[in-house]
Amino acid sequence: MASSSRSSSASSETSGTSSDQAGISAAKADLRRQLLADRARRPASQRTSVAAALAQVFSGRFGDRLSDRATVASYLSIGGEPGTGALLEVCAQAGVRMIVPVLLPDRDLEWAVVDAPSVLLGVGAISTAELVLVPALAVDGIGHRLGRGGGSYDRALARVTPAQTVLAVVHDDEVLDAVPFESHDRLVDGALTPTEVLWFRD
Repeated sequence: MASSSRSSSASSETSGTSSDQAGISAAKADLRRQLLADRARRPASQRTSVAAALAQVFSGRFGDRLSDRATVASYLSIGGEPGTGALLEVCAQAGVRMIVPVLLPDRDLEWAVVDAPSVLLGVGAISTAELVLVPALAVDGIGHRLGRGGGSYDRALARVTPAQTVLAVVHDDEVLDAVPFESHDRLVDGALTPTEVLWFRD
């Protein structure tokens, strides 16, 4: 598993007292700032190569599952996020039904087919996807995912069933030894990186 020198000051054994929760929230905020700063320093050329590599790894690992009978839920990358554009093209060429999130005023996620964004499918549409690709700033080997802090994907992932596969999409150096987490944080099954697919749960 890829690793990094970064580590969380919050232990996975931390109890749920208010002071503990404040400490975990602070640790998450500090780590977010560091990771976002790291992403901002990545050159545009690297972002392009990362997007291409993600598509290649994804196709190599899941190509046999890509057909016009499949549904994949994926975020639309922005800014320094690992790019999903090339990956979406791979799925489109295979005839996969791709659904993407639409942010609601209450920060929950509605879903729409990527090539028909005005046709909303409902917040529960995520449960129709065999594979769910979620954005993350970092993930650890247990499946703890650090997002941007809005809670949108924690709410969306609460609607995912055990039969579905959820992967966090991160750079290789964003797979950390430990990520601070709280009780409402949803675990992911693995991570898609530019070099490999990592599995954290059976």
